[in-house]
Amino acid sequence: MLTRVKSAVANFMGGMMAGSSNGDHFGGSDLPLKYPYTRPEFLGLSPDEIECSADHIARPILILKETKRLPWATGYAEVINAGKSHLNEDQACCEVVVVRRGPSAGGNSTPNRTPTTRRRSSLPNGEGLGLRENADAEPGLTFHYWGLFDGHAGSGAAVVASKLLQHHIVEHLQEVLDVLRNPALLVPIIQGEEPTNHHLTPTTHRGITRAASLRGAAGAPGSPSHPPPTRFFTEKKRDKAVFNVSGGCTALCALFLLGKLYIGNAGDSRAIIIRGGEVIPMSTEFTPESERQRLQFLAYMQPHLLGGEFTHLEFPRRVQRKEVGKRMLYRDFTMSGWAYKTIEDDDLKFPLIYGEGKKARVLATIGVTRGLGDHELKVHDSNIYIKPFLSCCPEVKVYPLTQYEHGADDVLVMGTDGLWDVLSNQEVAEAVTCFLANCTRWQLRT
Repeated sequence: MLTRVKSAVANFMGGMMAGSSNGDHFGGSDLPLKYPYTRPEFLGLSPDEIECSADHIARPILILKETKRLPWATGYAEVINAGKSHLNEDQACCEVVVVRRGPSAGGNSTPNRTPTTRRRSSLPNGEGLGLRENADAEPGLTFHYWGLFDGHAGSGAAVVASKLLQHHIVEHLQEVLDVLRNPALLVPIIQGEEPTNHHLTPTTHRGITRAASLRGAAGAPGSPSHPPPTRFFTEKKRDKAVFNVSGGCTALCALFLLGKLYIGNAGDSRAIIIRGGEVIPMSTEFTPESERQRLQFLAYMQPHLLGGEFTHLEFPRRVQRKEVGKRMLYRDFTMSGWAYKTIEDDDLKFPLIYGEGKKARVLATIGVTRGLGDHELKVHDSNIYIKPFLSCCPEVKVYPLTQYEHGADDVLVMGTDGLWDVLSNQEVAEAVTCFLANCTRWQLRT
């Protein structure tokens, strides 16, 4: 019995002690890892330190050994959970990346991991660091990139995302590199052809802007149902046959380019800007409750995704058989409020979205509705896949950073849900402001 329980837990977590001394895999896959398990590269941890970081009793707080290791006086802290998973399934990334014109669309990117020379101000004042800090990167374009990936059901997806997402962004930016560097450039309607303007109306031209080009290239097509590029499925199919990539992850990324700060969020992580004591929210959490209507609409249009076991309708509580024929409050995808309907046998099925707050789940399984990975995630003891309901498309918010004056204590705070579950935006802002006020200029530089 104990063996069966341990096996079930291992399969559910989908995890593995990737990169451990003995290389054990707990997910049951004999395939090699695409990337070995590790902690963020910028922490500079030794193998022994990585092993110690997974101590669920001591739970050491990991911070940067040298603040100069990252640009813009970037700080970082992490701690493993209290025992929910064997490893810390979260990952982070911070890089200075150069976009260079490739020989063809989708050429290779050239990451530049050399920290910039500016340290004290966490936000610059009207200087557009993206180009000025790396003059020798011409004819490329430099951007600063920060990413947080909250993993679940295994560490594999978060590790892969931390290694590859910035390079996928680069591939898309390469396609609009000329437009980004020259806003006045006339954009060709057909890529690769010479631009012409005799067919362009004012409305068409107004829609082709540098900001719109960047938002699209960064992965914000506008609709959470917008499918990924075809090559994504080709890569995923290839990786599935060759590598073991467990679980899934949310993604919260910040990108500074050409004077603007772009915050992309897919999941329930959060970013805020603290400017002069004011808190500016820069993301929205995507949960079963916040995306109820999208999920219900998808289930309504494609009922086969429910496997005959779930109903797309929402009720205040589970419907009981004795209530068939009675009228009960319900909500459908077209409704923001509640109305009454006569209960039918189909309404006895388990609801697509069940629970409230942090306990809300899609198909009784997962509590986030956007992210990466989870391709093999199914409803327990069934063949119902959950992936069709999960969107990989982020919400992207733009902050015109160089249009404002910023002080040395103005910061961008990015955190996974573990922080925001226990602290409000204002409480985090007060803690950060208090900490910075008690630090000397020398302490913040070292």
